[in-house]
Amino acid sequence: MSGWDISTSGVQFVTSLVEDAMDDVAKDVKAYASDVESAAASAGTISGPYCGAAPTGAIGAALALFVEGTAEEVLFLGARAAKSVNGAREATACYALADLDMAAEAQRRALAAPKVDPPGGDQGGGGREGRQK
Repeated sequence: MSGWDISTSGVQFVTSLVEDAMDDVAKDVKAYASDVESAAASAGTISGPYCGAAPTGAIGAALALFVEGTAEEVLFLGARAAKSVNGAREATACYALADLDMAAEAQRRALAAPKVDPPGGDQGGGGREGRQK
């Protein structure tokens, strides 16, 4: 039988660290989006006189395709981390609740009136008469 001993405060501590890391990753993703946009606008643009916005060159187009192709994976990172944190917290809450339920059941059994079998049991009488055959 495996012994489970989960520290709910330990789980809370670790999940709060993961949340802090998730916040940092979210900031990095926003910076990444801004930096890629800036790089796409600056790198590989066609120089010379033109009307309106500068046309995007090959490097800018490649960066845009890269971002488009990896957007789902980047979003998945945050969603997976959030789901893992929520799952850990939910599992820990269930563990703690089960501990309380088991403790209450043990206490209920301990407080129940004991069942005492009379001497001789169900053998046609009690005491000495039931044993002298």
